[in-house]
Amino acid sequence: MSRIVLYDLVGADDRRFSSHCWRIRPALAHKGLSFETVPTPFTSIPRIGDGSFPTLPVIRDGETWVCDSWAIAEYLETTYPDRPSLFGGAAGHALTAFVSQWWRTRLHLFVMPMILRDIHDHLVPEDKDWFAETRAKRFGNSIVALEKGREERRVELRERLGPLRQMLADQPFLGGAAPLYADYLVMGTFIWARKMSPFALVTPDDPIHAWMNRCLDLHDGAARSGPGFDW
Repeated sequence: MSRIVLYDLVGADDRRFSSHCWRIRPALAHKGLSFETVPTPFTSIPRIGDGSFPTLPVIRDGETWVCDSWAIAEYLETTYPDRPSLFGGAAGHALTAFVSQWWRTRLHLFVMPMILRDIHDHLVPEDKDWFAETRAKRFGNSIVALEKGREERRVELRERLGPLRQMLADQPFLGGAAPLYADYLVMGTFIWARKMSPFALVTPDDPIHAWMNRCLDLHDGAARSGPGFDW
């Protein structure tokens, strides 16, 4: 079996920070698949493969190329059905699709403006201007202005996290006794934030914080490795 190659977003000091790439790194480990990573700054993405990939993660598995974290997770599940399931069956796949949409629209996009400036400050030099310009265009304001008032918005964030908090107060993982792709999907946001920002999203007394640390310990503590912030 060929060794899978994962093109992994990188910032300064080898910060592997992409929330979407951090969905796939534990998914590959969950499947027990051997892989190597290629650190790739934002401005180097157009040089991957035939140049058609707009975002990361991208994987190459032999002659097969797959882009987008959800598409990659589905590819791994279909291509390696004899290995531990990422979804726990068809019903779990459908429920995880809901978690993905809920998390993206209600939480991930809400967090992003709070830490864009921190992300910018920890990028490689060649990415900084591109990042500031594209994010200002996307959000309609500068990354400096978008950061303002984040302490107040964090209060609302912690309210939005209520369903996740209640679930994790009763079980160790979203997957139940053991993690599934839903855990990796949600956890990607926390890894992304911890890698790039000192602005803590949750407090130590929050059940989400305990779950976050359980996830950080998975797969030999891979998500704890490298530079970042400990909160």
